[in-house]
Amino acid sequence: MAYDHFGAPIKSTEVALAAFTDAVESVKSHPFSGTAFMKPATTLPAVRVASSSVRDPMLAATNLASQLSHEHLGCVLFFCSAEYDLRRLGSALEHSFEGVRVCGCTSAGEITPEGYGRGCITAIGFDQRYFAIDCALIRELDRFTLQDAQGVIDGLLSTCRDARLAPVKGNTFAITLLDGLSSREELVLATLNSALGTIPQFGGSAGDDERLANTHVFFDGQFHTGAATVLLVNTPLDFRVFSTHHMVERSEKLVVTDACAESRTVFELNAEPAADAYARAVGVDVDALDRKVFALRPMGVKIGGHYFVRSVQRVNPDKSLTFYCAVETGIVMTAMEPESLLDSVRTQIEAAERVVGPPLVTIGCDCFLRRLEAELTGEVEAVSEFLRHHKVIGFNTYGEQFDGMHINQTFTGVVIGQPDVRSGQD
Repeated sequence: MAYDHFGAPIKSTEVALAAFTDAVESVKSHPFSGTAFMKPATTLPAVRVASSSVRDPMLAATNLASQLSHEHLGCVLFFCSAEYDLRRLGSALEHSFEGVRVCGCTSAGEITPEGYGRGCITAIGFDQRYFAIDCALIRELDRFTLQDAQGVIDGLLSTCRDARLAPVKGNTFAITLLDGLSSREELVLATLNSALGTIPQFGGSAGDDERLANTHVFFDGQFHTGAATVLLVNTPLDFRVFSTHHMVERSEKLVVTDACAESRTVFELNAEPAADAYARAVGVDVDALDRKVFALRPMGVKIGGHYFVRSVQRVNPDKSLTFYCAVETGIVMTAMEPESLLDSVRTQIEAAERVVGPPLVTIGCDCFLRRLEAELTGEVEAVSEFLRHHKVIGFNTYGEQFDGMHINQTFTGVVIGQPDVRSGQD
């Protein structure tokens, strides 16, 4: 197993596992009596956001740099369309942000400062006086062990401690970006989660504009496949990590009677061809099964009293079903149907804002099937406007990640509060 990492600054104070009715919040950190931590003093925003729809890679990177660059820029996190020439874009980003840590991934759609975008690149620039961020690349997902994970996290933590912005406990969260077609998310996330301990984690699986061919993560000037990027963020600003979905269970139950966990393929449901059983459960003909049906009629698995969505990726010629998330023989799947997509994300983000105050920025990982649903139901303009109004920057994913779990059809992310001038964070 091989990994790389390099250092920089970021934080976390309020954490929430929300979206499934419960919220799990981190304890507010108390004043630290040991090392004196740095109090930033600036009138500039602690983050800057940018986007560019320019298709030439060098011009796009230059455009982003003109919007994000300043003397205290410490890290750039970006999400881009796979339609770019990725080799040239990687070189252009490295050139335009020389000396700055840059991490990101390809997407199945972008969330820009103006709401939903397509075929573009969107980015967040973090001021190193407020954020200590370190990044690492995991190269071989199928060989990633707990020992490897501990080494990665220890290295990232060391950088955050050295920055002396805030105590690690209660002020740190992790962002994971994984190859969305690797089928190794569950293994890597569970391993990382063990190493992270109580540090909250969220993220998304890279997309490729719904081609389902090649997804990439970006690290150290290059795009990589079959890999993952981990960012550890330490900050004195309040934040809340969350996840939400809007699906509710129906009465139909389907038992997985034959499956290949490695390929996430279900051959039989209730001892009959999986596509036949699924089509009957959702009330359509087998020939009508397509991504629209998958978006509006996913399956769910009940774990710990909550339903977690399992989205179908495709119907195969042998009538088996390949999923975006983990499946295995013996699990019971429940047919699901949507409630209001916009209401669910509004409830969660507004709840987070009541905790952290007016948002500085929200980093959002939004399943591409949710965006498809919004387009099908005519909600896309309203959702896009909501995201713009609440300062969401992010991307449409092939799956989301939350505290070591790989999940589907959720909106998962972190709301980061603004500096509080009353506490000296100005």
